[in-house]
Amino acid sequence: MGTIYDFKVRDQEGKDVSLEKYKGKVILIVNTATGCGFTPHYEPLEEMYKEFRDRGFEILDFPCNQFANQAPESNEEIKSFCTLKFGTEFPQFDKVEVNGENAEELFVYLASEKPFEGFGRGIKNFALEKFADKNNKIFGDKAYIKWNFTKFLIDRSGKVIERFEPTTDMKKVREAVEAQL
Repeated sequence: MGTIYDFKVRDQEGKDVSLEKYKGKVILIVNTATGCGFTPHYEPLEEMYKEFRDRGFEILDFPCNQFANQAPESNEEIKSFCTLKFGTEFPQFDKVEVNGENAEELFVYLASEKPFEGFGRGIKNFALEKFADKNNKIFGDKAYIKWNFTKFLIDRSGKVIERFEPTTDMKKVREAVEAQL
C-alpha cells in the first residue's frame, strides 16, 4: 500500500469509511484511551482541530483498550466522555486493536512507515518504557504501538511523515502540524 488513502476503517456505527475521504488534508491519526494519564492530550488536540480545520486539518481518533485496560467503555460512552469533558468535535472511529494478530491494518501500516524509536529521555519516559514493554510482551513482534496517544502525522499526499510518542510535548506536535499547513 502506498498511502493511507488505500485503507478503509469503521466509524462508530460500524460502517466502512474510506480514508480517501480525507484526501488532500493534513491528518493526525491517534490511538486514544479515556482512562490514561495522557488523556488530557484531548484538550490540545481539540484546540488544534478548532484552529486548523478550516485550513485542511483533520484528527482521526481511534480508541483502543490494549494498554492496561484504559478504554473499557462502549463507543457511545467514549464519545460522550470526550464530548462532555473535552468538547471534542474531531472524528472518532470504532474502538480498534493496534497490536497483535487482530491489529487494525491502518496501524500496522503506520507503524511500519514510522517505527517506534523510544519514548525519549528522562525518568518518566524510562518508567513508561518499562511498563509498556511489560504490557506489550503478549504481542511479541506485533507490538506496533507502544502506548495510548501515539500520533502519526500524514501530509496532504497521504504519506506518513512523523510519529509522536505520547511523551512528546504537544507543542512539538502542534509545530509539526502547523508546518504542514
